[in-house]
Order: sequence, then C-alpha cells, then structure tokens
Amino acid sequence: MLSIQPPSSCASSSASPPKFTPNILPCRVNASGPVSASKRFWNVESDEKGRKVAYFRGRKLLGREVRVHKDYRGVIVRQTERVVPRMTQDNGTKTDSSGMAPPEDDEEEEEGGEGEEPMKVLEEIGNFEEVIVWGHEQVPAGDDVFVRGMEEWFGFAEAMHGVGAGRAPTDAKAEG
Repeated sequence: MLSIQPPSSCASSSASPPKFTPNILPCRVNASGPVSASKRFWNVESDEKGRKVAYFRGRKLLGREVRVHKDYRGVIVRQTERVVPRMTQDNGTKTDSSGMAPPEDDEEEEEGGEGEEPMKVLEEIGNFEEVIVWGHEQVPAGDDVFVRGMEEWFGFAEAMHGVGAGRAPTDAKAEG
C-alpha cells in the first residue's frame, strides 16, 4: 500500500505544493525528472485557431489538453524509503498513522503468513489540473491511447469508488 504525504520539509507549513503541467510527447526521451529547459527549447504558444503549439527538436507538435475531473486532483510524487508506522489501539486493533484499520484479508491469515505489507510513503512534490497530450503536426484525436486512457481511468475510478456525478465520497460509503 502507498500513502501520499506532503514533503517532510513542507509538512508543518501551510504552503501548497507548486502547480505543474505534465506533457506527454509523441517520442521517447531517455530521462525522467525535472529539466531546466529554457524558452529556446520548449515554448508552448497558441496559434490563431487556439491550439497549443510547440516545437521539439525542430518538429512541430500540436497539443490537446486533458483536464483532471473536478472530483479528483492530479499529484506528482517522489518515492521515498519511509514507511508509515503501525500503531495499536486500546482494543488491540492495528491502525496506520491516520487511525484507519487495515482491510481484513482472511486468505493471508489462513496461510499463516505475516500478511502485513508496510505502507510506503510517496511525497507529493507538485500537483496539476491538466495534462497536455502532444501529436506530430496534428492534435491527438479523442481515440488517442493516452487521451482515451485518462478518460477511461476516470470512469473506472468513479465506478470502483462510487465518487463523481455529483456524489460525495461519504455518500458512497454510506451506501456500501
């Protein structure tokens, strides 16, 4: 299991993490992480039709903005080696630091295994409200694998958790 937490340097401050705009390029870049790209190498503009336009290594790219649905938020995280400590309540129930009891898993208990995987911490280093999917000299269509994948993911998450379409997370818990 994973726990998304604010960076340890910002945990006590009320400053929110910076906003970013992730870009999905139609090529492979053998690097990950931040890049100090100047405006000379990456400058997103809008053309006369209102489309997002950028040039990458001399190739014209047109972008399609895919917004994160209003019931969700996009986060950029960094993997850490930290683990959320387990605590024991007065009644002997184990919980994580949020006070939530881990889900029951009878199969693991029957096998006699430990059954408790540590909850690892991911630090939130930023957030985003949209992702730009880029295409070579054309705006990616609605059936583009990345555009469709994000839209399907939101639909799957809503079906799985019962959130969205005007329902609050507490409504879904009350029904289930």
